Amino acid sequence: MSILTITSGLYSNAGETADKLSEKLSTKIITDAEILEKTHQTSDINLSTLQKVIESKPIAFNDFTHEKEKCLASIKKTISDYASSGDYIFHGILGHLIPNELSHVMRVLIITDKKTRTRNGIALHGLSEKEALKNIEQSDKIAALWTNSLFNQKAWDESLYDIVIPSDKLDSKDSVNLVLKHNKKLLSNKEDLIKKEISDFKLISTVDLVLSEIGQGLLAKIDAGNVTVTIDKKVMMLTRFQQKIMTAVQKIPGVESVETKIGKNYYKGTIIRNFEFETPLRILLVDDEKEFVQTLSERLKMRQFTSEIAYNGQEALDFTDQEDTEVMVLDLKMPGIDGFEVLKKIKQTKPNIEVIILTGHGTEKDKKTCMDLGAFAYLQKPADIDIITDTMKMAYEKIAARRNQAAH
Repeated sequence: MSILTITSGLYSNAGETADKLSEKLSTKIITDAEILEKTHQTSDINLSTLQKVIESKPIAFNDFTHEKEKCLASIKKTISDYASSGDYIFHGILGHLIPNELSHVMRVLIITDKKTRTRNGIALHGLSEKEALKNIEQSDKIAALWTNSLFNQKAWDESLYDIVIPSDKLDSKDSVNLVLKHNKKLLSNKEDLIKKEISDFKLISTVDLVLSEIGQGLLAKIDAGNVTVTIDKKVMMLTRFQQKIMTAVQKIPGVESVETKIGKNYYKGTIIRNFEFETPLRILLVDDEKEFVQTLSERLKMRQFTSEIAYNGQEALDFTDQEDTEVMVLDLKMPGIDGFEVLKKIKQTKPNIEVIILTGHGTEKDKKTCMDLGAFAYLQKPADIDIITDTMKMAYEKIAARRNQAAH
C-alpha cells in the first residue's frame, strides 16, 4: 500500500506525469477540487468558505467562530477517509495535510522556472503571455501562503518533498520511472505499521474536528490512541480549559488517553474572566473615522469582543450580505450612504441584526428617527467603553432570547 502526493507549479506539465503514474499503479487521482467537494457534502461547510481557507483569505469573526480551524480539520478528515480506503495520488496542495508520520506516503514536487511555465501556458493553453504570467503568480501566491501557514516554509522548499522533479529537464516518462523506483522502497513497509499509521491519522483527524469547536491554537499529536494536546495560545482559567479539552477528547471512540501540554505561545492572563461568558460573536463596526473605529476595535478585543470594520455604508451592506452579523455599531454621518440609510436597509433585509447607533453629530430628532427605524440603542460619542460593551451584552441577550424562543 502506498500514497503519492504531487504538488506542482502551474503549467509545469505535472498532469501528464500524474496520469501515467495513475495508469502504472492502477491508482485513482484525487484533486483538491474533489477533496473540497466531498468535504462540503459531508460537513455542510460552504465551498466558498473552504476555498477561502486554502487561499489563506481572512475569515470574518474567526477569533470566536473558529471557522478556519473547522475547515482545516474537516478537509483533513476527508483526506484521512481517502487514505484509509486504498491507494491514491493526491494532486494539489492539500496533500500537505497528510502527517509526516505516515511512512508509506511519497511526496513529489514537479516544478520548473517561471519562464518555462509561462511558455507552457502560451503553447499548451492558448493564453497570452500576460494571462499566463498572471495565473502563475496567483497560483504560486496561494501555494506559498498555504505552506507558510502549515510549516512556515516556502512552497517549493525541497525539505517538504521526497523527490523534486524539474519538468524542463525530465519528460513525463523519465519522471514516472523516477517515482516508481523510489516507490518500491515504500512498498516494503510492514503492513502492521501502515495500519497503525492510518488508524492514527483517522483518529487525529477526528480529534482535530473536536478541538476546532473549542478554540484556536490547539495542536494535537497521537500515538496508538494516546493523544497529547498542546495549548499554544493565551487562555484564561487554564485548569478549566484543560479539563474542557480532556473531557471532549476522551469521548472520541479509539482514544486511550489524553494529556495537555503548554506551548511556547501560551501565557497566563492576569485578568480573571469567565471563559464561558457569552458575548456577541459577530460585531461589525461602521464608521468613516478610521483611527477612531480601529482604536475601538482594539479596545473591544481587550474585553474579549471580536469585531470587523467597515469604513462606509456600502461596505457595511456588502459585508452583511456575505457574512453573518449579530450586532452592528453604526455611525450616522458618513459620506455616500449614511447611517440612516444603512439602518433602514438592514432592518428591511436583515432584521435580526441589532444596530447600536454611535454618533458624535446626532440630535434628539435623529435619535427618535433611529429608534423608530428599529435601532437597538442610541449612544453619543464619546461613549465610555463600558457603556458600549454593556449595550452590546444587552443586545446579545435579546438575540439569545429570540433564539431560545425559536427553538421552543
